[in-house]
Amino acid sequence: MATIPYDASRAALYAPEHRDTLFAAGERYTPTQRAVEAARLAYYRAETSTTEHARLIDALARAGFDAPTLFVEGATFAFGALHAHDGGALVAFRGTQPDEIRHLATNLQAQQTAWAPTGGRVHAGFAHAARAVLPRIQDWLAGAASRRSSLVLAGHSLGAALATLAATVTPPTLLVTLGSPRVGDADFVAVLAGADIVRLVDGCDVVTQVPPALSFYAHAGAPTYITCDQAICVIDPTPSFIETDRAQGRARYATEHAWKPGAVLLRDLADHAPVNYARAYFG
Repeated sequence: MATIPYDASRAALYAPEHRDTLFAAGERYTPTQRAVEAARLAYYRAETSTTEHARLIDALARAGFDAPTLFVEGATFAFGALHAHDGGALVAFRGTQPDEIRHLATNLQAQQTAWAPTGGRVHAGFAHAARAVLPRIQDWLAGAASRRSSLVLAGHSLGAALATLAATVTPPTLLVTLGSPRVGDADFVAVLAGADIVRLVDGCDVVTQVPPALSFYAHAGAPTYITCDQAICVIDPTPSFIETDRAQGRARYATEHAWKPGAVLLRDLADHAPVNYARAYFG
């Protein structure tokens, strides 16, 4: 059972950068834990604020990472960092920011376009954002991170989609996505068939259910489902298990959270908050 309380607040969903890091100095973390928290830390506005940049440096240092390299192109942001002890490289992509109109426009460009690097067709908005920043990341991987021992890609929401696209161009040791929408068609997903993917789905999170599969979109990797009650991870559960858990979770949410001031009205949105993913891995 998770010891970090479930956070139903609008602040957790819409401003995840306001919460301090879950990394604690001196603790050892698994690659998945590092990736989960890095996906949340990518929301820190490090590219526009020296204070936020310092917060990001401090947070990553607690987990043993050197100072990050920032990748910024238009509205797309990611950071890369090398682990000081094991030499592993980590790249985390930022997800949707509600106050960034360009992110909202990106999400709405749901028509498919050819993904030339590897084949298949993908969400046009995601593809445009990925193409903008990938050259900078590839330069870093070929330069400062060229002697890395491993590569982990991570992201939440839009950031999860960008990490998935990046995984087809620069194959990682591990791809960890939180609250990922569907990114491309079956041909695109087939490219990632042999990849080590941890695709986290938190309870009722509606973002993991769009674009609909009937519109020629598919998910990459089996889901690791975080249950609504105790935040326990279940790998590739049956659809009936998920639907039962979601029904029970929505009912509890209506009585325990929805009516409180400052709370998100629907669990389907509240479950998308990055900290509600992280609580399954930190406690």
